[in-house]
Amino acid sequence: MKLLPLALIGALLATPAVALEPIAKEKYINDRLIAARIADRIRRTCPTIDGRILYAFGEARRLKSYAQNKGYSNVQIDAFLHDKAEKKRIYGVAEDYLTRKGAKANDPQSFCAIGKQEIAAKSIIGSLLVAK
Repeated sequence: MKLLPLALIGALLATPAVALEPIAKEKYINDRLIAARIADRIRRTCPTIDGRILYAFGEARRLKSYAQNKGYSNVQIDAFLHDKAEKKRIYGVAEDYLTRKGAKANDPQSFCAIGKQEIAAKSIIGSLLVAK
């Protein structure tokens, strides 16, 4: 019986059994980042809704832990968060959502209406917002 070299055994043990999908395709992570962007747009546009900033920071930490527990490295997470194309994609999805819900660029009250709906629905977006 032939023995495997120690280096090969180490490499096999270090290799994950299932390759991770690209972080940009991971639904849970992307859905929450999009929700955070939507909530941010609402709080910045609507004068009667504010963001739950401390809660949002806690959620961001939990999301990073989630990504790490899935097997993504800090380098992968940081690269994704700082990737301009990915940021543009997330912002675009958020803007599409707001437009579909009735947001109009020069109408802060249209953002307020969406924010109130999200808060009432107790959605992920709504959990990041609070009425003033």
